[in-house]
Amino acid sequence: MTESAGGPILFYDGECALCHRAVRFVYTRDRGDIFRYAPLQGRTAASLGVSRDGDAGETLILYEDGEILERSGAVLRIVELLDGFWGWFRVFRIVPRPVRDALYRFVARIRFRVFGRSDVCLIPDSDRAGRLLD
Repeated sequence: MTESAGGPILFYDGECALCHRAVRFVYTRDRGDIFRYAPLQGRTAASLGVSRDGDAGETLILYEDGEILERSGAVLRIVELLDGFWGWFRVFRIVPRPVRDALYRFVARIRFRVFGRSDVCLIPDSDRAGRLLD
């Protein structure tokens, strides 16, 4: 499995309802079909050496051009790649990374209490089904 087969891969916690919402958000705004999606608990994550950081409670990880982006860096890169005005969110890069990542970690710690767990599979449109990886 190589990334060149289809663009950046957005890894998400397959058990997290907030993560599922985030993936649906990106999926519906990714008009250029840039992203592919895979759960952190799946084979694609294992084969690429992408795993959850238990201490930080990773929920979203972006794998792009062989590089792994985590926490706020991943979120900002994702919105930069989306169509439309979402790229304007890159202005948050002026906030120091430790501050952005602290906020990310806080949300990651409370995500199950606030948003719950999810046991549903993301089912994409049939014409875009190849973008969902295991």
